[in-house]
Amino acid sequence: MNYRKVLDQNPVFNEIGRIADQLGMETYVVGGFVRDHFLQKENIHYDIDIVTVGSGIQLARKVAQHFGKEKNLNVYKNFGTAMFRLKNIEFEFVGARKESYNRHSRKPVVEDGSLQDDQNRRDFTINTIALVLNKVNYGDLVDPFDGMSDLGHKQIKTPRDPEITFSDDPLRMMRGIRFAAQLDFDITPETFDAIIKNAERIKIVSQERITAELEKIIMSGNPSYGFKLLFHAGLLKIIFPEMVDLHGVDKINGRGHKDNFYHTLEVLDNVARRSDDLWLRWAAIMHDIAKPVTKRYDEQAGWTFHGHEEIGARMVPQLFRRLRLPLNEKMRFVQKMVRLHLRPIALVSSQITDSAIRRLVFEAGDDIDKLMILCRADITSKNPEKVSRFLSNFGKVEKKIAEVEEKDKIRNFQPPIRGEEIMKIFNLPPGREVGIIKNEIKEAILDGKIENNRAAAEKYMLKIVKELGLKSEN
Repeated sequence: MNYRKVLDQNPVFNEIGRIADQLGMETYVVGGFVRDHFLQKENIHYDIDIVTVGSGIQLARKVAQHFGKEKNLNVYKNFGTAMFRLKNIEFEFVGARKESYNRHSRKPVVEDGSLQDDQNRRDFTINTIALVLNKVNYGDLVDPFDGMSDLGHKQIKTPRDPEITFSDDPLRMMRGIRFAAQLDFDITPETFDAIIKNAERIKIVSQERITAELEKIIMSGNPSYGFKLLFHAGLLKIIFPEMVDLHGVDKINGRGHKDNFYHTLEVLDNVARRSDDLWLRWAAIMHDIAKPVTKRYDEQAGWTFHGHEEIGARMVPQLFRRLRLPLNEKMRFVQKMVRLHLRPIALVSSQITDSAIRRLVFEAGDDIDKLMILCRADITSKNPEKVSRFLSNFGKVEKKIAEVEEKDKIRNFQPPIRGEEIMKIFNLPPGREVGIIKNEIKEAILDGKIENNRAAAEKYMLKIVKELGLKSEN
């Protein structure tokens, strides 16, 4: 079949084909652009793969020169690829090649090859579909592995023996699960069986690349699907064992607890429906991560997980370090969410005081709204009436937060009197006494003993220093 109209939507394809004809090179557009078009996915920014039988770098240079992009051309000689960006679209050019692998490495031995060699080395049939860019057959479909049929059947399968595909490049196992999660496709049984058999091979892949695929799963529309596939394939136990530790239900005297693995996935999906913030989704994944190490059984209370929020917060840095996630404000945000995730829910079941609300808003700061998304997501039960009741009470907490915030302006507040001023007024060096005064003022404001303004703070400060036996220099 011919899809000239697909290519005509972007005149760059015609120019690439014309230049390829001048060089006498067979040239095709292949991969994600073609796949997504047939899936009717409306992407704003594309990464477009151009494959040519010959030197991809040579073709890229000529095309970049034609569009005045020579200075923006990035050439990777070791990989035989080159790329440049044109109108928010990144074009990557590569020469058709065939590959062979050493079992103990992901680095292939690469040789020049035909288009079919190049399609054969690709990960999945849905990514092998190509359209001709040369004038003679412009727009013709080249689909030797029937990727179009797999698109129609919404299934992920490899163009060759899946065990060879995954053994050669184990990251493809993660990519297959990622595509299934992003596209809501099934992985064919023989393909999934090969993932299970080769799961241990993922250990030769760098953590950075594993985490990059994991985050794409996390950012999919239904991330729990991807995590369930990782779990059943045996990959999750290798790349994120702490999450697998959440799985299972213990029972004593007929009393059990919920399966915290599936609960976590439900919370993750709930957050995904409300927010596309990657780090809030990471917080959903880690919010109960310490439950396995804090699980206890008590004859009176049943199963308890006391302190799991604090211990979980302490686990966050080590998890981020191992997963090669950034050890910066993103990590501290996730840590804060894990530490505070029970606080709003605790307020639902008790009489809500202004003081408790002030402390929550003070500790959450600008992240209070994201914390509330996480806490709403954390309300899960097989009993719809129970969920509805909790969410209704939770609405009262949110209303109270808005009222207290409007009245007291606590979010991210700093005590009205700075430590430098206290030292100057009382001729004090930096030290314990200055800290006591500052902390007493802060606690008084949070407890509602004084208003959050300078006049009230100064008056209360004089009371504190009198009790400490200090004298003003003024």
